Amino acid sequence: MKSEIIAVGSEMLTPFRQDTNSLYITEKLNEIGVTVAFKTIVGDRRKDLVSAIRTALCRTDIVILVGGLGPTEDDLTREAVAETLSLSLRREPVQVAALHARAATWRISMPENNLKQADVIQGATVLTNPNGSAPGQWLDTTFEGYRKLIMMVPGPPHECHALFDTECLPRLRDELPPRAIAIRTLKAAMIPESQADKLLAPIYTEYKDVETTILAHNGDIQLTLICSKPTQAAAKQRVEELAGKLEEALDDWLYSSEGESLEQIVLYYLGLRQATLAVAESCTGGLVAQRITAVPGSSRSFLGGAVVYSDPLKTSFANVPPEMIAQHGAVSAEVASAMAEGIRKRTGATLGVGVTGIAGPTGGTESKPVGLVYFAVSDSQKTDSFNRTFRGDRDRVRQWAAQQALDLIRRKLM
Repeated sequence: MKSEIIAVGSEMLTPFRQDTNSLYITEKLNEIGVTVAFKTIVGDRRKDLVSAIRTALCRTDIVILVGGLGPTEDDLTREAVAETLSLSLRREPVQVAALHARAATWRISMPENNLKQADVIQGATVLTNPNGSAPGQWLDTTFEGYRKLIMMVPGPPHECHALFDTECLPRLRDELPPRAIAIRTLKAAMIPESQADKLLAPIYTEYKDVETTILAHNGDIQLTLICSKPTQAAAKQRVEELAGKLEEALDDWLYSSEGESLEQIVLYYLGLRQATLAVAESCTGGLVAQRITAVPGSSRSFLGGAVVYSDPLKTSFANVPPEMIAQHGAVSAEVASAMAEGIRKRTGATLGVGVTGIAGPTGGTESKPVGLVYFAVSDSQKTDSFNRTFRGDRDRVRQWAAQQALDLIRRKLM
């Protein structure tokens, strides 16, 4: 069955607040075989809410509204659902008593406007909120001749999650036919999205029962495979079959078959080889080290490094000869190689990495444009250098460069 999550609240239409509840609810729905087809954010205007609810009911079987159940004038979820379905609202005495009892435990007098939280839609079941005053509601109804399940849950995450787990999920399990969802995530590094899709589309389009999505971000391609079947075994079999073919097609672009990050894979290979790593970074400003040290246990393999932004620090921290910088420039294969070799020897690491480039927006020339980055990876046998030119603003160049550096380490260790 398809579902839609409607996040209610004008604050989520500003740059300052995000809808995170839908991520939690989606995960829980997937666990019981329900796919989320749409997510909508709508502000606190009654006519907009009615429109969003009507649209959701026209295209999905399950509608979950999050938020808008509080006591204020702009909390209008109950009213909007009732209007959409032409149902009445009644003030439930049991809920009124519960609100008064809750206020008494806080030794405060309850404001009159709190009573609207006791308004229950005709035919709805009240869902107990263990962490707040606004109860949820469950409505098993029909819309234009079709059965629909509507859930209304509070917006604060600690209330939303607890109520959804204890009240909504058990009811959904009882109402829905047995379904299971299998999910698999594959990741590839530094392959262009268009090239990945050209390579993979002929494969995954043959699997009509597996939903495949491709997400590209800063040199990382993530493929998510989702399949819903009556049993977990059947769903998993289809996903595994498709995943195997995609892995073969991606070859060494692929770095993860179970959703691990690139830095996790780098640390896995370092541990496997009993190797250690140190980095000397210029234009990335420590991003490579930051990503590696974000992984718990990274200290077993990552020794550290230096952000050698200025030319003198390239010399004093990474042993780059001043005359080399003068001859070739700080952004060059020679300097990147010297940085990698210098930081490796200085720290005693198995591998040393050097990254130097022009992140922009200024500093580029005709021969060395903005976005040009040199990389080098050094071990006791040899030093490999490489360069790429990345398009985009300063942040994008830095993010892509960090991704490229990590992928070069991975390939070196492979």
